[in-house]
Amino acid sequence: MACQGMEIWLEYEEWRVKCPTTGKATKESIPGLLLTRRFTEALADDIGGYADRTSVLEASRRYNVNYKTALAFEKAYLSRKQKYAPAVNPTRIGVDEIRLGKMGWRVVVSDLDAGRPIWIGGKDRSQESFEAFFLWLGEDKYKLITLCVMDMWRPYRAALRKFCPTADVVFDKFHVVAKMSEAMDAVRRSEYARLNGEQRKFIKGQRFNLLANRGSLSRTGREELAQTFKANRRLYTAYLLKEDFDRLWSYKSETWMLKFWTSWKEGLKWKRLEPFQKVVRMVESHWEGIVSWCKAENRVPLGFVEGLNSRIRKIQARGYGYTDIEHMDLKILTCMLPDAPPLTVDLDEFFGASRRTTKSKKT
Repeated sequence: MACQGMEIWLEYEEWRVKCPTTGKATKESIPGLLLTRRFTEALADDIGGYADRTSVLEASRRYNVNYKTALAFEKAYLSRKQKYAPAVNPTRIGVDEIRLGKMGWRVVVSDLDAGRPIWIGGKDRSQESFEAFFLWLGEDKYKLITLCVMDMWRPYRAALRKFCPTADVVFDKFHVVAKMSEAMDAVRRSEYARLNGEQRKFIKGQRFNLLANRGSLSRTGREELAQTFKANRRLYTAYLLKEDFDRLWSYKSETWMLKFWTSWKEGLKWKRLEPFQKVVRMVESHWEGIVSWCKAENRVPLGFVEGLNSRIRKIQARGYGYTDIEHMDLKILTCMLPDAPPLTVDLDEFFGASRRTTKSKKT
């Protein structure tokens, strides 16, 4: 068993006692220490904490307990982590959806100021699924929301406008840049299809190099790109436009952001890059949600929501997948919370009470 951070083995003789009032015989109880006949509360908490850091399977192997027992202990531990978490009072939130295998789609809402997920629910990407968050939060609290970071999914905007009509919307940079990457890949494929024979060898196998940021490429990757650009000027032009597009979020003034965007569009003229023209139309139709990031009160970490999705994927991989939706929800909601404070037992008080109880009940 575990007691005050130390693993110990306790061997004792269980006494059979008779109640002086009813005359019925029963086994003595040891209050305050044993959760069950095999586990102390501290040991159960240790198993739950270890499962939270690794996986239920690893915890069951390390402590030599049944898988279902380790799962129950982890749920109890996660619930205790959640109990000690600060109260939920969000003013700037982020929303995104994630598919959890056979459990289907779930909507995850984060408090961007606290830096943690605060709600998970819904069954799909519908407006009703996001509206369930506001109903859970309550009118007194959702009226305080001033900003929501989301992708360009229309049902989410509709739900936000229904409950928080004055809140600003900021579109997640990741999803906008992802559209540009798709356009770059479309140009690569069209060039590969247009060329033949010897000319194709400079494009084949260059997908990663063309989509990655130049700063993250190895020396070999940069050299391969240089050869590709010498052989195909059209890809070179598209690549420069893609790399320059990321500067859109470097401006903190709406005026300068608009000037940069106008200049970027001018550089696209006469280039015959139709996939890039689609990105232009997409950005201009969602311009309000992009430029609103320039407001001082709206400058939040735009990568937090997508980073949370990556963390959830790691939780799934570490646990070899989940089938218990309640367990998965607890894992997500507590993944950015500090560890629960350790359980402690007052040994002097316990052994004193135990001796008194044993003496009074001994027959």
